[in-house]
Amino acid sequence: MHHATGLISIIALGLVCAFVGGMAAQRLRLPPLVGYLVAGIAIGPFTPGFVGDAELAAQLAELGVILLMFGVGLHFSLKDLMAVRAIALPGAVVQIAAATAMGAGLAAAFGWSLGAGIVFGLALSVASTVVLLRALEGRGLLDSDKGRIAVGWLIVEDLAMVLALVLLPALAPSLGGAAPKGDPAPHYGIGVTLALTLAKVGVFMAVMLIGGRRLIPYLMGLAARTGSRELFTLAVLASAVGIAFASSELFGVSFALGAFFAGMVLAESDLSHQAAADSLPLQDAFAVLFFVSVGMLFDPGILIREPLSVLGVLGVIVVGKSLAAIAIVLAFGHPVGTALTIAASLAQIGEFSFILAGLGIALKLLPEPGRDLILGGALLSITLNPLFFALAERASAWLGERPDWRRRLERRRAAALPIRVGEPGMRGHAVLVGYGRVGSAIAKALADWSLPYVVIERDRRRVEELRSDGVPAVFGDAAAPGILEAADIASAHLLVVATPDSHQGRRLLAKARAANPGIDSVVRTHSDAERRRLEEDGVGLVLMAERELALGMMTYALRSLGVREGDARLFVDTSRTESQVAPSTEPEQPAPELRQRRDEGE
Repeated sequence: MHHATGLISIIALGLVCAFVGGMAAQRLRLPPLVGYLVAGIAIGPFTPGFVGDAELAAQLAELGVILLMFGVGLHFSLKDLMAVRAIALPGAVVQIAAATAMGAGLAAAFGWSLGAGIVFGLALSVASTVVLLRALEGRGLLDSDKGRIAVGWLIVEDLAMVLALVLLPALAPSLGGAAPKGDPAPHYGIGVTLALTLAKVGVFMAVMLIGGRRLIPYLMGLAARTGSRELFTLAVLASAVGIAFASSELFGVSFALGAFFAGMVLAESDLSHQAAADSLPLQDAFAVLFFVSVGMLFDPGILIREPLSVLGVLGVIVVGKSLAAIAIVLAFGHPVGTALTIAASLAQIGEFSFILAGLGIALKLLPEPGRDLILGGALLSITLNPLFFALAERASAWLGERPDWRRRLERRRAAALPIRVGEPGMRGHAVLVGYGRVGSAIAKALADWSLPYVVIERDRRRVEELRSDGVPAVFGDAAAPGILEAADIASAHLLVVATPDSHQGRRLLAKARAANPGIDSVVRTHSDAERRRLEEDGVGLVLMAERELALGMMTYALRSLGVREGDARLFVDTSRTESQVAPSTEPEQPAPELRQRRDEGE
């Protein structure tokens, strides 16, 4: 093929093969990232057929890294991190240290140097942002306590890896590697080298946080005021790529760090959401090419030549990291269900691992087989990740039915606090499980109508805030022994499960009915199958977010197109009824209590 068409051919075949691989992975219920990596393997030098230009692929990968890190910075939320800092910050640091130590020990067993072990361990310690977010979104956990902790944990991991990308080039000569090209720092001692590196990074950060914070949003505003979408999109991409390039040339920092700070500075602007939306297509496209280029570097023969080494790497990723995460989360007093979800979330590696592996190769710290082992571990762990989530859910449900086992694993710190110190329990109240966006809205409505309620919440700080505001609140996992009792479930009139955990609803309903057989119930779920089960169990009202959203939009659409309000509401109510389970062998379920009261009033 003519050299002039090399760039076009690698982009065309990379995107086409990635599309085919992504579709195949989706059909197999695997993350599309697996398909992108396999597409890279297919056009790489280690498999027969067309071989792409690895040098051009590497440059496209650099663009992918820039846009990936720009996206990480753009979505970086200090507020989200601070909300879960008590567990995410120490947990992520300890887990990174534990996984790095395990990886370094494995590298030592392979006969590698200390520098190779550090890079190898760091690459095995950090989970994939793409895989984690997609997994949490698919299970409706992103807005749950578990999801917030997992995302906060991931933010800390990403920040730690950004720091590693900064320090590794400076430390490489002392660790047995090579200095970056054109860097005179290796002529000095390690102290001077670190000081020079940190000084350059400090100057760059100061320039970005002082000047960039004003200049970048100002330029974005100028582009936005032109009314031209393409100029605004161009301004976003110019900021990402231009700052990444300038930071490398002027301050000697990596493309990744420059792009991260560009995104983080822009995130403070009210234009950040539009910037994210406009840059997303190119970000996705070049991220796909990044994964394809990584796959091109992978030699699948290592799975046959060194199966035990690959299994060792996989063991560190899915067993070592998971056990460390479970131990850390339980040590901080969180429920075992949260610990299992965090462990499943982190039992894979991805984009930062590939970036670290590439840097380790460039600095001559990591041997070539190390990159193959990292890529093999990534492919296998990402492929197996849905299975680990399923196992975590089953293990949580199994432990929920065995309170003695659960009590041994969990350390409750002030879990069964009295509802209000010195006051007797209430009667005829609502027990509200979860105080997130849904739960807090329900609580406000109950308070506006002066209806009594008790909140059960797993976030200790929220409980303390509620109690300081005079709201009865109990800290702990509602499924744990003694928590529902602390909320006087035996004398309650209504149980409201406002958490998105689909398996928790049935467990809580069973425990509540054991203590209070006549209790009414409202349960939230994200699963249609779970909704049917709950309705069969006689729950007063089961709400599935997607279905209620569709019915609400359906009502408005019918009214907008001329259907009378009464006819539209009758049609929507009929649609809701038809979607519910009503077995002919059983008597029809009664309507929810609140609907009965409304009918009686009419």
